[in-house]
Amino acid sequence: MLARTWLAGKLERVAVGKERRTVEIKNLVSIIIPARNEQFLRKTIEDLLIKAEGEIEIIAVLDGYWPDPILQDPRVIYIHRGIARGMRAAINSAVAIAKGKYILKTDAHCMWGPGFDKILAADCQKDWVAVPTRKRLDAENWCIQEAGRPDIEYMFLSYPNDPKDFSGEGLNGKNWDQKNKDEELKKVKIDDLMSAQGSAWFMRKDYFHKLELMDESQYGKFWNEFQEIGLKCWLSGGRVIVDKNTWYAHLHKGKKYGRGYTLPEEWLKEGRNHTIKWLKFKKAWDKQTLPLSWLVEHFWPVPTWTQEGLDKLKATEK
Repeated sequence: MLARTWLAGKLERVAVGKERRTVEIKNLVSIIIPARNEQFLRKTIEDLLIKAEGEIEIIAVLDGYWPDPILQDPRVIYIHRGIARGMRAAINSAVAIAKGKYILKTDAHCMWGPGFDKILAADCQKDWVAVPTRKRLDAENWCIQEAGRPDIEYMFLSYPNDPKDFSGEGLNGKNWDQKNKDEELKKVKIDDLMSAQGSAWFMRKDYFHKLELMDESQYGKFWNEFQEIGLKCWLSGGRVIVDKNTWYAHLHKGKKYGRGYTLPEEWLKEGRNHTIKWLKFKKAWDKQTLPLSWLVEHFWPVPTWTQEGLDKLKATEK
């Protein structure tokens, strides 16, 4: 399949859908933005260009639409798809042409802290996935929304027994309110992170390939993005961290702005059904070396998890 790519003012055609490795540029951060009907894509790109202090490239995947206007900058690449194919495919096609040593994925409605690129690159080790502190964005005024709530720096995976959860029973990411409000934890600048929202994450490009991301054939087009990333990382001996030395502010769209990607039940079901396979050792991924119970115990006690639930998980893993 071919997609149209706008590179430094020139429209080109590139192959997508198959892995394509490019020559890696040392210290370059490749910023990946999957975008579907995004109102604030241009603002996000402009913000990244202003805030970056090192060498970056931005690859925005226009999944079934054209933004207006296209930003003319030699650091910005657009991949255009006439028909939307989904977020996982968008991320993979961007990574396939990325030239950076590092990959930063961000949603198309985010503002960033100064020097985010250099900070993340300096802090992130070879088998780590890093997530910056998440603030809340007032997108229309392009500023941090002072909501009177703590920044989001910790999330957990819930015990999979709540049918009222969005998408149903599953290993769902939820804000860890107790930790987010803990003043002592704010002093810890790099800390273990059980899970994250998925709106931004950072890793080395070779680690992205080692984790075999993003697996659309198993997880579907969109749902449970960070469950795939975080569980593959943690349960193969890597580490997911929150990096509080930098931040980004993310827009919660809600009803006012609506979703870019729709979430049909089929997409939710695909992501949920494969993620739940992590309950059994090596059923979700053959490179798994640690059981899910290890992760739960690593962060114990975890909200919604009881000792009975943990014991049940251990019995299931055998």
